[in-house]
Amino acid sequence: MPDRRAAFQFVAVVLIWGTTWIVIKDQLAAVPVSWSVAYRFAIGGATLLLWCKIRGLPVAVPTAALPFLGLLGLMQFVLNFNFVYRSELYIPSGIPAVAFALLMVPNALMARLFLGRRVTRRFVAGAGLGILGVGLLFAQQLDLPGSRDDTVTGLALIGAAVMAASVANVMQASPAATRFPPLAGLGWAMLIGATVNAGWALATAGPPAWDPRPSYLAGLLFLAIAASALAFGLYFDLIRRIGPAEAAWTGVPIPILAMALSTALEGYRWTPAAVAGAALALSGLVIALQSPAPRPQP
Repeated sequence: MPDRRAAFQFVAVVLIWGTTWIVIKDQLAAVPVSWSVAYRFAIGGATLLLWCKIRGLPVAVPTAALPFLGLLGLMQFVLNFNFVYRSELYIPSGIPAVAFALLMVPNALMARLFLGRRVTRRFVAGAGLGILGVGLLFAQQLDLPGSRDDTVTGLALIGAAVMAASVANVMQASPAATRFPPLAGLGWAMLIGATVNAGWALATAGPPAWDPRPSYLAGLLFLAIAASALAFGLYFDLIRRIGPAEAAWTGVPIPILAMALSTALEGYRWTPAAVAGAALALSGLVIALQSPAPRPQP
């Protein structure tokens, strides 16, 4: 890490996003998924815009940026998170975290296709190990009697979430993303996503629902303020400070923390195949993200 601020941002993002998976699990008890997601990003977006107002940062965005922010909100804060929340109805919360660690694979492919960025052989080798590792991790669930259908459903949902998130990530790396204030743009994208989520929830699940448990409110505030407004803001600033490849290393320790929490709180049992799968997945990510050693000067 080049400085203490970047090191703090890196650690904070890992700690926050590594714990969101288990918090999301508790959000699924009584409130329809779309309403929980709508609440989360309504609070998260409002928090970001309020922060901009307090700090004297720009709050408004150009009208021309709204279609871009609308699509960003749809991909990142509607499709991505609806699929994530629903996947945890079928699989332990730590497994989506490991699957999301492979976000680099579609990111690299779409960045190559739409932004012209090169894919290295090192990345391809690491991605291959990562895919094999995630396959072994899911194999444990596929072997459990009666759980095959649930696991396949969960895997399909988290795969769709990864693809939606990847589209959003590539959009954020495009030149169009530099044409509006970053925090304000993120806040408006969250609010657009919250609006779409609320409309979808109203049409499919009925009027707004609420869970009176204190843990639901506490989890919602954590997900909205810490895991959305704060963590996304820190992560995007980290990208600007040390670069997207280096910031992406957060994807390596996050699933380790998530699976540890799943083991402690959900009774997730590690088989030899699951241990090997997690090790392969994380090793593949390390290889894929590792910078090649500089050639010696003649």
